[in-house]
Amino acid sequence: MKDLKIYIIIASALLVVYLLAQYNKPKATDWTETYSNTDKIPFGTYIIYNQLKDIFPGSAVKTFREPVYNLINDDQVQNGTYIIICNDIDLNKYDYKKLEGYIKNGNDVFIAANSFGEELRKQLHITASFDFRPRSAIRVSFLSKDLRDRQYDVDKESSGGYFGGFDTSKAIALGKNEFGHYNYLKFPMGKGNLYLNANPKMFTNYSILQDMGADYASIALSYLKTDKNLWWDEYYTQGREGSGSTMRVFLNNYQLRWAFYISFFSLLAFVLYEMKRRQRIIPIIPPLNNSTVEFAVVVGQVYYEQRDNGNIAQKKINYFLEHIRATYNIRTNVFDQEFILLLSQKSGADKVLITKLTDQITHIRNAKQVSDSQLIDLNQNIEQFYTKSS
Repeated sequence: MKDLKIYIIIASALLVVYLLAQYNKPKATDWTETYSNTDKIPFGTYIIYNQLKDIFPGSAVKTFREPVYNLINDDQVQNGTYIIICNDIDLNKYDYKKLEGYIKNGNDVFIAANSFGEELRKQLHITASFDFRPRSAIRVSFLSKDLRDRQYDVDKESSGGYFGGFDTSKAIALGKNEFGHYNYLKFPMGKGNLYLNANPKMFTNYSILQDMGADYASIALSYLKTDKNLWWDEYYTQGREGSGSTMRVFLNNYQLRWAFYISFFSLLAFVLYEMKRRQRIIPIIPPLNNSTVEFAVVVGQVYYEQRDNGNIAQKKINYFLEHIRATYNIRTNVFDQEFILLLSQKSGADKVLITKLTDQITHIRNAKQVSDSQLIDLNQNIEQFYTKSS
């Protein structure tokens, strides 16, 4: 338990130190390409979204976070200019059919993306490509004779996208880059038009804050009709309304994301550590010393100091007779010739020795005092019996 408390304290201290360091360090620029109208980071679209009423005077701007099919079919959006700016858009066939019908009814749709998905590629015969220039920006321009002399370039690879191929019988090129690659197309459909732009970064905050970028974005969007309704799409950048979760908030924030990772892996390490079988430490118990000799010395010293030879002799006799009864199964209450003969036969000891022992035992039992010499003689005869008996 003590180790566990130390582990928790250390992990908590490290987490607090990390959070304080992250909170106090200078914030790095977030270059994530979100294209979201709520993001003020370089590649968000906060500025252009809030400038739409200047580009489209008199239009009512409304934001939607639903797929194309749901927006047109369920919300009964019939008339209005529809703008989508995102990293990639992948319409299914139902989305495209709804979008096509919406355009043919006299509406304009503008899509700026890096990737346009399989359905648009198949229906419009387009392929998206990219020119990469590591050291300088790629200049882009419009093909209108009134605008062709203007050149626009913004760094951070903002203008490298283009259409590697498209059906010239269906599309009208509106813009190109310095390599002659077309990057802005118009597809007339019925009473309306579909506009595709291969450089969505040109409509982000980073580009708009530069004079060339702001001019390019306003001119590109000025091709669209100025309707009373302007639909701004956020489905392809933020997803459905209410689809965000707490974890999404954590993972979208750099500091919170790493705080979550540290907490998660610390908890994982704790669980793995606790999986080990926990058991109380078994103390080392030293083996007991053989103190028989010491005990015998102490007991002997006690008897020696008391000088009670009779008591010692009686104990020696009792132990000897118990040995005879247990070993040879002979009764020891009467010491006659039959007893001496039987014990001699069973033990193998000499009858003279046994006779001498029985006489000593009888004498000591009847004596009031036992001398040292008598006790020593008795002990020697008993030890001799043990030695000679089998």
